[in-house]
Amino acid sequence: MPRPIVATIHTDALTHNLGVLQRAANQSKVWAVVKANAYGHGIDRVFEALRAADGFALLDMEEAQRLRDLGWRGPILLLEGVFETRDLELCSRLGLWHTVHCEEQIDMLASHKTQQGHHVFLKMNTGMNRLGFKPERYRAAWTRLSALPQVEDITLMTHFSDADGAIGVGKQLALFQQTTQDLAGERSVCNSAAILRALQSDPLSNQGITSALIDNSDWVRAGIALYGSSPDFPDNSASDWGLLPAMSLKANIISVQAIAAGECVGYGSTFRAERPMRIGVVACGYADGYPRVAPTGTPVLIQAQRSQTIGRVSMDMLCVDITHLPTTHVGTEVTLWGGSLSVDEVATCAATVGYELLCALAKRVPVVVQ
Repeated sequence: MPRPIVATIHTDALTHNLGVLQRAANQSKVWAVVKANAYGHGIDRVFEALRAADGFALLDMEEAQRLRDLGWRGPILLLEGVFETRDLELCSRLGLWHTVHCEEQIDMLASHKTQQGHHVFLKMNTGMNRLGFKPERYRAAWTRLSALPQVEDITLMTHFSDADGAIGVGKQLALFQQTTQDLAGERSVCNSAAILRALQSDPLSNQGITSALIDNSDWVRAGIALYGSSPDFPDNSASDWGLLPAMSLKANIISVQAIAAGECVGYGSTFRAERPMRIGVVACGYADGYPRVAPTGTPVLIQAQRSQTIGRVSMDMLCVDITHLPTTHVGTEVTLWGGSLSVDEVATCAATVGYELLCALAKRVPVVVQ
């Protein structure tokens, strides 16, 4: 018998979430972002559920090849662009669109021999300070790219650093619009947080930005929200946005321990019982992708009731409180995240974000698709 742990990918939830984002995007075209193997869900597993998107966005050439092998003939965007000149040959062969965020990538294009024009997303650094041309250098980059015979068209692009918080997007958006106001090309500015804000009747933060943000973005980039995680948790939960969890992680209790007041649980004896307790040992640990730093009190679901973890998470096991669940026994299923227990809530207890937990699902965990 295999070890009793399983992750389930809920394809109906993926399709539902894409629909939510498409409605929020109005007439804008939607990239389904499937980087990091579809945020840990598996490109092969999510493809059919997301193929109503206008395109797929990712980072890795092998993942782009996989999408083509699955039968996708539409746009694929490399969000970080190419890393060396020979990557452009594969872009030409696979018909990949790609981001240009530095002079070196323009140099690569200029030296690339091709009969097929490239679709380029020219990225502006409006304050994130990761990738992109600063506003004062952006126009020169656009002019240089426009003059290259290797370039068929240019989409203007930026990335918001604070769409999920109180700072909002107003300053970055104004800088982007001011810099690009007379430049030809489509625009792409919205990530998951900015797309979802268009569902609100109130302005986006205090910047006076509303659904006009969507109306002025030809392409939007839907990432974490596709997978049923909220980009601005705890201000809004996934259910607040009408999103459904696309992954659940469940494991069974493999041992039950009765402990007396004063006894400890787990490595380091970090948990000491204040009363007699029943402890369930669950077949899930940090080698499965559950965060080791999740403290005592991290929520779980057992028999449709809430409980919590106890003591330190081990490599292959964690412990949960079943004192209040007298019928719980060896073999009882425990939901680590999924359903009414959002991955965002678990991640917050571990001082991280839902993205990390989803992406960290270990290869040794069996996955089923529903």
